[in-house]
Amino acid sequence: MFSNPRLCKALTGLTKAEFDALLPGFTNAWQIIHATKKGRQRKVGGGKKGKLPTMADKLAFVLLYLKCYPTFDLLGFLTGRERTRCCRSVQTLLPVLAMTLGRQLVLPKRKISSVEEFFKTFPEAKEVFVDGTERPVQKPKKLKKRNKLYSGKKKGTTRKTVVVNDGNRRVLILTPTKSGRRHDKRIADKYDVVKVIPRMVTVWTDTGFQGIQHRHENTVLPAKATKNKPLTPEQKQNNRIISGIRVISEHAIGGFKRFKAAADIYRNKLPNLDDTFTLLSAGLWNFHLQQTA
Repeated sequence: MFSNPRLCKALTGLTKAEFDALLPGFTNAWQIIHATKKGRQRKVGGGKKGKLPTMADKLAFVLLYLKCYPTFDLLGFLTGRERTRCCRSVQTLLPVLAMTLGRQLVLPKRKISSVEEFFKTFPEAKEVFVDGTERPVQKPKKLKKRNKLYSGKKKGTTRKTVVVNDGNRRVLILTPTKSGRRHDKRIADKYDVVKVIPRMVTVWTDTGFQGIQHRHENTVLPAKATKNKPLTPEQKQNNRIISGIRVISEHAIGGFKRFKAAADIYRNKLPNLDDTFTLLSAGLWNFHLQQTA
């Protein structure tokens, strides 16, 4: 796999050089988590080696799951293991990968509490881009749950999050994932996404966040037409210019959604595991940008 650069990126989402750069941190995180595991009787590394004997195998396994998002039946077929064992391995390795990316300082923040914290965390930010994104989920059988997840925008059941990225397409803030029924601006207001951004930092967003300019003065928002007030040619031209600049936000979202675990229909039964998928995918995207900078 690693001898073929195209195949390596297709299966793991990373190049061979990026994989090698991530592996030492993954190994350290594995040792830290398993050395402090309750009830441990053997030293770390003791016992059967299993079908994933090396740390490179373990890292490739969890990256394969996030990148391709196969069913556990397919994952078991590809790795020569039982589907239940694949499920347990994914649940074991996801926290290890989360610790690795956290120690690499590439995981997005879930919430910023103050302007001072924003300055301290992102001192080089001059402008940010705010946008919402959704991923489909399986339609629940119960009508009450179905209505809670139904998104009128996507005409289906979804889960939604608000993304804040900078001009280099790095994901700075990623709000916790909520039901698709909630409006983008409602989620942004709940987590004070714009309130903590300094006034000298320009905020670019779309008409879905109408009214956000009252919370942040330095906001660039496209003009919105109404039934009785259509857009003038000058406003249309200005909107095209804003859209051309705001496309950076779509590039950032598309960057972490190349990991199919953050883009395809969510089918896991564990609650809020899709939030973990989205966070780790954004962290891997930031790690890719860090390595290619």
